[in-house]
Amino acid sequence: MTTADTSATPHATPETTPFMRVIKTYVLRAGRMGPGQTRAFEQYGAQFLIPYQAQRLDVQAAFGRHAPLILEIGFGMGDATAKIAHTRAGDNFLCCEVHAPGVGALLKRCGEELIDNIRIVQHDAVEVMDHMLGEHSLDGVHIFFPDPWHKSRHHKRRLIQSPFVQRLVQHIKPGGYLHLATDWQPYAEQMLAVLNAEAQLQNTATDPSGFAPKPDYRPLTKFENRGLKLGHGVWDLVFSKR
Repeated sequence: MTTADTSATPHATPETTPFMRVIKTYVLRAGRMGPGQTRAFEQYGAQFLIPYQAQRLDVQAAFGRHAPLILEIGFGMGDATAKIAHTRAGDNFLCCEVHAPGVGALLKRCGEELIDNIRIVQHDAVEVMDHMLGEHSLDGVHIFFPDPWHKSRHHKRRLIQSPFVQRLVQHIKPGGYLHLATDWQPYAEQMLAVLNAEAQLQNTATDPSGFAPKPDYRPLTKFENRGLKLGHGVWDLVFSKR
Protein backbone atom coordinates (compact mmCIF):
# COMPACT_ATOMS: atom_id res chain seq x y z
CA MET A 1 0.00 0.00 0.00
CA THR A 2 2.51 2.59 1.16
CA THR A 3 6.05 3.49 2.16
CA ALA A 4 7.48 1.43 4.97
CA ASP A 5 10.10 0.77 7.57
CA THR A 6 10.90 -2.76 6.41
CA SER A 7 13.42 -3.70 9.09
CA ALA A 8 12.84 -7.25 10.28
CA THR A 9 12.27 -8.01 13.94
CA PRO A 10 15.56 -9.16 15.56
CA HIS A 11 15.74 -12.92 16.04
CA ALA A 12 12.29 -13.38 14.48
CA THR A 13 11.45 -16.90 13.36
CA PRO A 14 8.84 -18.23 10.95
CA GLU A 15 6.96 -19.61 13.96
CA THR A 16 6.69 -16.24 15.69
CA THR A 17 5.97 -14.28 12.50
CA PRO A 18 4.03 -16.76 10.36
CA PHE A 19 3.28 -14.56 7.36
CA MET A 20 5.85 -11.76 7.46
CA ARG A 21 7.83 -13.27 4.57
CA VAL A 22 4.75 -14.27 2.57
CA ILE A 23 2.28 -11.39 2.86
CA LYS A 24 2.92 -7.80 3.80
CA THR A 25 0.17 -5.25 4.22
CA TYR A 26 1.95 -2.62 2.13
CA VAL A 27 4.18 -1.97 -0.86
CA LEU A 28 7.09 0.45 -0.85
CA ARG A 29 6.24 3.82 -2.38
CA ALA A 30 8.01 7.14 -2.36
CA GLY A 31 6.39 10.10 -0.69
CA ARG A 32 7.45 13.50 0.56
CA MET A 33 6.59 14.85 3.95
CA GLY A 34 5.01 18.28 3.89
CA PRO A 35 5.97 20.82 6.56
CA GLY A 36 2.63 20.37 8.35
CA GLN A 37 3.07 16.61 8.46
CA THR A 38 6.62 16.96 9.75
CA ARG A 39 5.47 19.32 12.51
CA ALA A 40 2.69 16.89 13.41
CA PHE A 41 5.25 14.20 14.23
CA GLU A 42 7.01 16.64 16.53
CA GLN A 43 3.87 18.09 18.14
CA TYR A 44 1.61 15.07 18.39
CA GLY A 45 3.76 11.99 17.96
CA ALA A 46 4.26 11.43 21.67
CA GLN A 47 0.50 11.47 22.25
CA PHE A 48 -0.78 9.39 19.35
CA LEU A 49 2.10 7.23 18.08
CA ILE A 50 2.79 3.81 19.60
CA PRO A 51 6.25 2.43 18.80
CA TYR A 52 6.29 -1.04 17.34
CA GLN A 53 7.74 -3.61 19.71
CA ALA A 54 7.73 -7.39 19.72
CA GLN A 55 5.72 -7.68 22.92
CA ARG A 56 2.08 -7.48 23.93
CA LEU A 57 0.54 -4.00 23.95
CA ASP A 58 -1.28 -2.80 27.07
CA VAL A 59 -4.26 -1.46 25.13
CA GLN A 60 -6.01 0.10 28.12
CA ALA A 61 -2.86 2.02 29.07
CA ALA A 62 -2.28 3.10 25.45
CA PHE A 63 -5.76 4.64 25.14
CA GLY A 64 -6.29 5.58 28.77
CA ARG A 65 -9.58 3.69 28.89
CA HIS A 66 -11.24 0.36 28.23
CA ALA A 67 -13.39 0.34 25.07
CA PRO A 68 -14.03 -1.86 22.00
CA LEU A 69 -10.85 -2.09 19.92
CA ILE A 70 -10.93 -1.71 16.12
CA LEU A 71 -7.82 -2.38 14.02
CA GLU A 72 -7.49 -0.42 10.79
CA ILE A 73 -4.95 -1.68 8.27
CA GLY A 74 -3.60 0.86 5.77
CA PHE A 75 -5.40 4.17 6.34
CA GLY A 76 -3.72 6.14 3.57
CA MET A 77 -3.94 9.85 4.44
CA GLY A 78 -6.36 9.14 7.28
CA ASP A 79 -9.36 11.20 6.18
CA ALA A 80 -11.89 8.39 6.53
CA THR A 81 -10.20 7.17 9.70
CA ALA A 82 -10.57 10.54 11.41
CA LYS A 83 -14.23 10.82 10.41
CA ILE A 84 -15.02 7.31 11.64
CA ALA A 85 -13.29 8.00 14.96
CA HIS A 86 -15.43 11.13 15.40
CA THR A 87 -18.59 9.18 14.56
CA ARG A 88 -17.73 6.27 16.83
CA ALA A 89 -16.31 8.08 19.82
CA GLY A 90 -17.03 5.11 22.08
CA ASP A 91 -14.56 2.86 20.23
CA ASN A 92 -10.75 2.77 20.25
CA PHE A 93 -9.01 2.67 16.86
CA LEU A 94 -5.53 1.16 16.51
CA CYS A 95 -4.36 2.19 13.05
CA CYS A 96 -1.44 0.69 11.12
CA GLU A 97 0.17 2.56 8.23
CA VAL A 98 3.78 2.64 7.05
CA HIS A 99 3.52 5.65 4.71
CA ALA A 100 5.08 8.54 6.67
CA PRO A 101 3.14 11.39 4.96
CA GLY A 102 -0.11 9.57 5.71
CA VAL A 103 0.88 9.06 9.33
CA GLY A 104 1.80 12.74 9.58
CA ALA A 105 -1.52 13.78 8.05
CA LEU A 106 -3.53 11.71 10.53
CA LEU A 107 -1.40 12.91 13.45
CA LYS A 108 -2.18 16.48 12.39
CA ARG A 109 -5.92 15.78 12.35
CA CYS A 110 -5.82 13.98 15.69
CA GLY A 111 -4.04 16.91 17.31
CA GLU A 112 -6.02 19.72 15.72
CA GLU A 113 -9.43 18.03 15.99
CA LEU A 114 -8.82 16.59 19.46
CA ILE A 115 -9.42 13.02 18.33
CA ASP A 116 -8.38 11.04 21.37
CA ASN A 117 -9.57 7.55 20.38
CA ILE A 118 -6.93 6.93 17.70
CA ARG A 119 -3.46 5.46 18.21
CA ILE A 120 -1.09 4.86 15.30
CA VAL A 121 1.58 2.20 14.82
CA GLN A 122 3.84 3.04 11.88
CA HIS A 123 4.63 -0.56 11.05
CA ASP A 124 3.42 -3.56 9.08
CA ALA A 125 0.10 -4.75 10.48
CA VAL A 126 1.02 -8.45 10.22
CA GLU A 127 3.83 -8.03 12.72
CA VAL A 128 1.69 -5.75 14.89
CA MET A 129 -0.97 -8.44 15.08
CA ASP A 130 1.45 -11.28 15.69
CA HIS A 131 3.49 -9.55 18.39
CA MET A 132 1.47 -6.72 19.93
CA LEU A 133 -2.08 -8.09 19.91
CA GLY A 134 -3.40 -11.24 21.50
CA GLU A 135 -5.85 -13.68 19.99
CA HIS A 136 -9.51 -12.68 20.39
CA SER A 137 -8.41 -9.11 21.19
CA LEU A 138 -10.20 -7.20 18.41
CA ASP A 139 -13.85 -6.18 18.19
CA GLY A 140 -13.48 -5.27 14.55
CA VAL A 141 -11.07 -4.84 11.62
CA HIS A 142 -11.27 -2.27 8.81
CA ILE A 143 -9.39 -2.65 5.52
CA PHE A 144 -10.55 -0.04 3.03
CA PHE A 145 -9.38 0.11 -0.60
CA PRO A 146 -6.28 -2.09 -0.42
CA ASP A 147 -4.14 -2.09 -3.55
CA PRO A 148 -6.06 -4.18 -6.13
CA TRP A 149 -2.94 -5.17 -8.12
CA HIS A 150 -4.84 -5.06 -11.41
CA LYS A 151 -2.52 -7.18 -13.56
CA SER A 152 -3.06 -10.93 -13.42
CA ARG A 153 0.60 -11.64 -12.75
CA HIS A 154 0.41 -9.42 -9.66
CA HIS A 155 -2.71 -10.96 -8.11
CA LYS A 156 -0.53 -12.99 -5.75
CA ARG A 157 0.44 -9.68 -4.11
CA ARG A 158 -3.12 -8.87 -3.08
CA LEU A 159 -3.57 -8.61 0.66
CA ILE A 160 -6.89 -10.41 0.96
CA GLN A 161 -5.88 -14.03 0.55
CA SER A 162 -6.73 -17.07 2.65
CA PRO A 163 -3.51 -17.28 4.72
CA PHE A 164 -3.80 -13.64 5.76
CA VAL A 165 -7.52 -13.89 6.55
CA GLN A 166 -6.98 -17.06 8.58
CA ARG A 167 -4.38 -15.26 10.67
CA LEU A 168 -6.52 -12.16 10.99
CA VAL A 169 -9.56 -14.09 12.19
CA GLN A 170 -7.59 -15.49 15.12
CA HIS A 171 -7.33 -11.97 16.54
CA ILE A 172 -11.05 -11.13 16.21
CA LYS A 173 -13.35 -11.91 19.10
CA PRO A 174 -16.36 -14.16 18.52
CA GLY A 175 -19.10 -11.76 17.46
CA GLY A 176 -16.55 -9.26 16.15
CA TYR A 177 -16.49 -8.20 12.51
CA LEU A 178 -14.31 -7.72 9.44
CA HIS A 179 -15.19 -4.85 7.08
CA LEU A 180 -13.53 -4.62 3.66
CA ALA A 181 -14.19 -2.16 0.85
CA THR A 182 -12.86 -1.90 -2.70
CA ASP A 183 -13.67 -0.05 -5.90
CA TRP A 184 -12.31 -2.81 -8.15
CA GLN A 185 -14.97 -5.41 -8.95
CA PRO A 186 -12.65 -8.36 -9.75
CA TYR A 187 -10.93 -7.84 -6.40
CA ALA A 188 -14.31 -7.54 -4.68
CA GLU A 189 -15.28 -10.92 -6.12
CA GLN A 190 -11.99 -12.45 -4.98
CA MET A 191 -12.46 -10.96 -1.49
CA LEU A 192 -15.95 -12.43 -1.30
CA ALA A 193 -14.72 -15.88 -2.33
CA VAL A 194 -11.89 -15.78 0.23
CA LEU A 195 -14.15 -14.68 3.09
CA ASN A 196 -16.88 -17.17 2.17
CA ALA A 197 -14.27 -19.95 2.32
CA GLU A 198 -13.27 -19.06 5.89
CA ALA A 199 -15.32 -21.30 8.20
CA GLN A 200 -15.08 -18.93 11.16
CA LEU A 201 -16.66 -16.03 9.26
CA GLN A 202 -20.31 -15.43 8.42
CA ASN A 203 -21.55 -12.94 5.84
CA THR A 204 -23.86 -10.30 7.32
CA ALA A 205 -25.18 -9.26 3.89
CA THR A 206 -28.75 -10.13 3.00
CA ASP A 207 -28.41 -9.19 -0.67
CA PRO A 208 -28.01 -12.26 -2.93
CA SER A 209 -24.83 -10.71 -4.34
CA GLY A 210 -23.12 -11.25 -0.99
CA PHE A 211 -22.10 -7.59 -0.79
CA ALA A 212 -23.28 -5.36 2.05
CA PRO A 213 -24.68 -1.83 1.87
CA LYS A 214 -22.12 0.77 2.91
CA PRO A 215 -22.31 1.09 6.71
CA ASP A 216 -23.24 4.59 7.84
CA TYR A 217 -19.98 5.01 9.73
CA ARG A 218 -17.81 4.65 6.60
CA PRO A 219 -17.63 8.05 4.88
CA LEU A 220 -17.26 8.49 1.16
CA THR A 221 -13.72 9.53 0.23
CA LYS A 222 -13.11 12.20 -2.38
CA PHE A 223 -11.76 9.53 -4.76
CA GLU A 224 -14.81 7.36 -4.13
CA ASN A 225 -17.14 10.28 -4.79
CA ARG A 226 -15.29 11.02 -8.00
CA GLY A 227 -15.58 7.39 -9.09
CA LEU A 228 -19.27 7.18 -8.28
CA LYS A 229 -19.91 10.26 -10.42
CA LEU A 230 -18.17 8.46 -13.28
CA GLY A 231 -20.35 5.41 -12.77
CA HIS A 232 -17.76 3.29 -10.99
CA GLY A 233 -18.92 0.89 -8.29
CA VAL A 234 -17.81 0.40 -4.70
CA TRP A 235 -18.24 -2.90 -2.89
CA ASP A 236 -18.42 -3.36 0.89
CA LEU A 237 -18.07 -6.71 2.61
CA VAL A 238 -19.00 -7.09 6.27
CA PHE A 239 -18.48 -10.49 7.89
CA SER A 240 -18.87 -11.45 11.54
CA LYS A 241 -16.84 -14.04 13.40
CA ARG A 242 -18.86 -17.04 14.56
